[in-house]
Amino acid sequence: MEYFLLSLIPIFIFIVNQQLKKHTLISNYSGESHQTFIGKKIIPLSGGIFLSFFYILIFIDNFTVLNISIFLIFFLGLSSDLNLISSPKLRLFLQSIFIFLFVYFSKLHIGSTRIYLLDLILDNSLLSYLFTTFCLLIVINGSNFIDGLNGLVLGYYGTILIIIFKLDLINNLSIDENIFIYFIYLIFCLFFFNIFDQLYIGDSGAYLLGFIVSIFLITIYQVNQTISPFFIVLLLWYPCFENLFSIIRKFKFKKSPTFPDTKHLHQLLFYYIKKKFLNSSLYSNNLSSFLILFYNIMIFVFASSHANNTKLHIFLILLNMIIYYFFYSRLLFFRYRIK
Repeated sequence: MEYFLLSLIPIFIFIVNQQLKKHTLISNYSGESHQTFIGKKIIPLSGGIFLSFFYILIFIDNFTVLNISIFLIFFLGLSSDLNLISSPKLRLFLQSIFIFLFVYFSKLHIGSTRIYLLDLILDNSLLSYLFTTFCLLIVINGSNFIDGLNGLVLGYYGTILIIIFKLDLINNLSIDENIFIYFIYLIFCLFFFNIFDQLYIGDSGAYLLGFIVSIFLITIYQVNQTISPFFIVLLLWYPCFENLFSIIRKFKFKKSPTFPDTKHLHQLLFYYIKKKFLNSSLYSNNLSSFLILFYNIMIFVFASSHANNTKLHIFLILLNMIIYYFFYSRLLFFRYRIK
């Protein structure tokens, strides 16, 4: 019976998504360049809706404060997808309020980073809550930034959840093992539809996954500090660095950090592959996504076998940043050299 119900999930997703597509509901297309750099095909931004719906079914009995916060973050993302709150600054302000209230009332905070001076600052409860809020904001918005290729966000966070499961860290979350597996299964069902261009997760889905997985990881470290805090940072390095790098890049060119563009790493990689090897936007899209995911999976698998080795994780984080910048600069040069 259990396997039969699991088999109904992709069928349910397919039927609902087809209706959304038929009636052009929560469409991705608004004509903005950052949304249409791979084409103008109209795709429902339904991934976040499915994530939130199944979250109700499998997690509703846990973490009351978390449930309220997740729905607020989801509806904020959905309001962006529906263009009800079009101002990025307003969304960032509301995110800050919602996340700080969640962090404060749930007592979720990063208390130890193994950096002496920073830990002295974090001894102050208020500063610790503000720092945790800042970290969650970076991850959530970074997740939205990397959500430009099929399967990238879903595959990235699905990989992190699998690593949590393989390292037997779900015991630190007080979540039933089967429920955790169902959540991973759901993500990879959505991943399948996403890579075939049937749905996008939208801002609502990117916000949700970034928020939920970040909370899982912070909670794990709060309970189990035998693992390195930099292992947690390493698992989230890509959306975080994409966000911070984008902010610095836009400041350099005197543009607003909230202004969307098509100069993120994944977009430049897509352009390179499409021009050099493939004519198909869909194949170039998926190949670009799989290359980024493959690189991160290799790093994560290696790091997870040394989960308590802080020096190794710091080295890997710095290595990732150097490799990112190396490829970014060359891909950017290629993009504008051939124009």
